[in-house]
Amino acid sequence: MVGANPEAVIETRGLRRVFKSRQRQVEAVVGVDLNVSAGEIFGFLGPNGAGKTTTLRMLATLLPPSGGTARVAGCDLATQQDRIRDRIGYVGQAGGSDREITGRTELIFQGCLYGMSTAAAQTRAAELIDMLELEGAADRKTGTYSGGQKRRLDIGLGLVHGPKLLFLDEPTTGLDPQSRARVWDEVRRMHDRGTTVFLTTHYLDEADALCDRVAIIDYGKIVAEGTPEELKRAIAGDVVTFSVAGEQRRALELIQGEPFVREARLENGSVHLYVDRGEQAMPAILRLLDGANLQLLTVELHRPSLDDVFLRQTGRSLRESPA
Repeated sequence: MVGANPEAVIETRGLRRVFKSRQRQVEAVVGVDLNVSAGEIFGFLGPNGAGKTTTLRMLATLLPPSGGTARVAGCDLATQQDRIRDRIGYVGQAGGSDREITGRTELIFQGCLYGMSTAAAQTRAAELIDMLELEGAADRKTGTYSGGQKRRLDIGLGLVHGPKLLFLDEPTTGLDPQSRARVWDEVRRMHDRGTTVFLTTHYLDEADALCDRVAIIDYGKIVAEGTPEELKRAIAGDVVTFSVAGEQRRALELIQGEPFVREARLENGSVHLYVDRGEQAMPAILRLLDGANLQLLTVELHRPSLDDVFLRQTGRSLRESPA
């Protein structure tokens, strides 16, 4: 890649993927440009069907791009796929363990696949079992594992060979809150050990809590990129959301011209405002609604979130986006 950044663990330019059928052609990923630096946790945030997994599978050499260029772990994606596979770990949504085999056996077998001797693979398996807190489950068949144990084993399988870059595709989907927290802790430990982590997620709190930087993707295009704080700071002021009995459009027209309102729109049956100072704007909003005989049903004031960033960029809430 001309002008490649030596600091980047992942660098793409114009990465595309088109799926074709007899009836139509779908461009799932549309000219994605990415730069992921060594040692960071990079989040790919977007609704289901936005192109997150397709992008990740291309970067992990599991799906050929339809266009564009990329370097992954210092190697050219088009010509050095075997070298990339040696240097990365990949944990897909479905996992890869056999229900009839113990977790320890799976880890040892994975080590042997990467060229380790049996003794070295056994030692590495023991290290990972301790690191991932799987001591009580390691010698049971994986079919008996809880969702959290299964996901931690999946991560262990991706880490057996000590990759410099680990891909995690929706790592906590379907997990209970306690299991999610344990997976988050493990991702942070990998980060502390210097592993670069590229994870896809549609959970706003996950991206906000874990990621050093985030790219938001929608309909195959990146619509925003930066640290979570940078993205939220780009939305000036506070967010006020309220609904009234029956006449949302009238309430919007009443409020949107006020000097303290930066932006106003209807969103999912409510009036959504970006205001300069929420604590001062709220009493004024209530007085205006009362003076117009509009009955307030709900009202909420909060600081901007990543969902507000998505709403600003796409015109709809990530929480409400269909698959």
